[in-house]
Amino acid sequence: MPIIGCIIMASCCRHAKTEYPMTKKVDTVDVYFGHQIADPYRWLEDDNSDETAQWVAEQNKLTFSYLDQIPFRKDVQRRLTELFNYPKQTAPIHTAGRFFYFKNDGMQNQNVLYCADSLDGIETELLNPNTMTDDGTAAISTVAVSKDGHNLCYGIASAGSDWSELYVKEIATGKQLPDHLMWTKFTQVAWYGNGFFYSRYPEPEAGNELTSENINNKLYYHNIGTNQADDQLIYEDPQHPQREFAAWITTNNKLMAITAAESTSGNALYIKKLNSSNSPIVNVVDSFESDFFVIDMINGKLLVLTNHQAPKYKLIAIDPDNPAPDKWTDVIPQKDIVLQWVSIKSNHLIASYIRDAQSHIEVYDASGTYLHDITLPQIGSADGFAGDIDDNFTYYTMRTFTSPISIYRYNVTSNHSELYYKPQTSFDSDNYTAKQIFYPSKDGTRIPMFIVHRKDIKLDGNNKVWMYGYGGFNITLTPIFSITRAVWLEQGGIYCQMNLRGGGEYGEDWHKAGTLHNKQNVFDDCIAAAEYMIDKGYTSAVNIVLQGGSNGGLLVGAVVNQRPDLYGVALPAVGVMDMLRYHKFTIGRSWSTDYGTSDDSPDMFRYLLNYSPLHNISTQNYPATLVTTGDHDDRVVPAHSFKYAATLQEKQTGNAPILIRIETNAGHGAGKPTSKWLAENADLLSFSFFNLGLTPKY
Repeated sequence: MPIIGCIIMASCCRHAKTEYPMTKKVDTVDVYFGHQIADPYRWLEDDNSDETAQWVAEQNKLTFSYLDQIPFRKDVQRRLTELFNYPKQTAPIHTAGRFFYFKNDGMQNQNVLYCADSLDGIETELLNPNTMTDDGTAAISTVAVSKDGHNLCYGIASAGSDWSELYVKEIATGKQLPDHLMWTKFTQVAWYGNGFFYSRYPEPEAGNELTSENINNKLYYHNIGTNQADDQLIYEDPQHPQREFAAWITTNNKLMAITAAESTSGNALYIKKLNSSNSPIVNVVDSFESDFFVIDMINGKLLVLTNHQAPKYKLIAIDPDNPAPDKWTDVIPQKDIVLQWVSIKSNHLIASYIRDAQSHIEVYDASGTYLHDITLPQIGSADGFAGDIDDNFTYYTMRTFTSPISIYRYNVTSNHSELYYKPQTSFDSDNYTAKQIFYPSKDGTRIPMFIVHRKDIKLDGNNKVWMYGYGGFNITLTPIFSITRAVWLEQGGIYCQMNLRGGGEYGEDWHKAGTLHNKQNVFDDCIAAAEYMIDKGYTSAVNIVLQGGSNGGLLVGAVVNQRPDLYGVALPAVGVMDMLRYHKFTIGRSWSTDYGTSDDSPDMFRYLLNYSPLHNISTQNYPATLVTTGDHDDRVVPAHSFKYAATLQEKQTGNAPILIRIETNAGHGAGKPTSKWLAENADLLSFSFFNLGLTPKY
């Protein structure tokens, strides 16, 4: 049955009623614990059907017809491009006798991997994905240098998919080796001997590569120069097909650690001594109640970062000869701030903490005795400290809301940082200020939020505010520079970054306070942030943009259903919108520790149904909404956004447009080429300016 539709824009006036393509309905009904739930747009889940392709084409035609009528759209993209066009570089990593880093000349679609014997010497272009496709949609997904420094294993993901193909090349000569490994996804590459350990899935059924559930992950060892079919199976668990595996090899090559996970929270841990091929794989942790992140080996002990009996994380030492939990020792005990990661350098432990969503770095000796803080050059986000564990130096990056990434070299012995690289941009950061406030949520919990704006702002209730949140999966939102937000700030807009419950800002307790039956806390926190900005005179309801992606897209959908009156524009990106069926696609089941599933129990089903963005759209006046997704998103499949947009268009009673922008050859976001990124973000900005009645001045 064909889709019948007409696309008519009454005028370019933002208040004109939009006529949407007619989306057919089907009589699909699911039964959950005796409750019948209709799913009239189920047919949009079939990404291979001609009908779905036609629907996508008609929706994109409507969306781009609307966007084309925004008079300043080209000016916004021009300014966005001007700000984006500056040289960028990642922090150098010194390993196996060379420095490795990514660079971008400013407008390249993908970053290019370089290496050099010294940072003041000649650099070599090692891997340039821009030469692999005409449209820049091939992206580097992983890189791993062999311990002898001879070879590089790298992964290439195409068109935004999470599927990755592994290749190997010689570093010194640039010679491409014949190795080609398929059907890997989020794999860890661990070099050992003449090859490496990696994980992969069975080849999916043709045509369902982007939607079918990813199960039966297995750990393999690949010898360089051999066919993938000859790879040695190292570990599998056919009794638990939903488990995923990863391997780590300690720097001294004495121990392999294997992790097994069923979700985004908690993992099992196994170890195997590598001095004998017959040594057993020893089960150290067989539950999934806590996280165990392998750091490395020092003084004969395996160092592991964990939240086991430590919701804010601690560093423990495990003796491979006696790995029982009652023999574990604390190296860096839990503190009142969250320990995010630990790096080993020259017999020192560099501990990266988060304090109120900002970086704080401490240094310990190998036994865990505190030595000193690293004085960071700015308040913001510090990342890096990677490289060989014997080096007495390392590099790290600093980011703030008003300045892009700067790179610093840190001397471990002298505890001294010096600027290595600072990019030059046309954004005048001196005109802007950022501050952190705390506001009360519905239940009285204090929620942190960063507020960024021009220094000369007036609290007259008329400012345009862009609010961004996530609130899930133990992920922490810290200060970060964004070109899109820079364009917004230049036009007098205010940017707010909410640190909602469900994230990792204050450890596992904060995370769990926004999961399962506590998920409504996240939405309450978001709503309270908008109310705070209104109450304090920053803005008014019609002047607020709410944006979020993935789990943040779920946030936008749920919050706008509950409080559509608070927002002038909603920008849900690649969102998890169908909470009753999310776990039936690709890796969706792994999110169940945060969400629960509709199959768990009648109580969990009802809770999910009560906030699921798709199932709570009602006939009412919704704010202007631009949904974004990619046709190759195999993490949060685009059917979520398709069904959500179709339902929202059906139920909208007001004149504000409900549009969906579906990017081709794009996925969840990682690896999106510069050209597509600039076009999409220019559209998000233009749509927001236009529907808030703000004409940018250029």
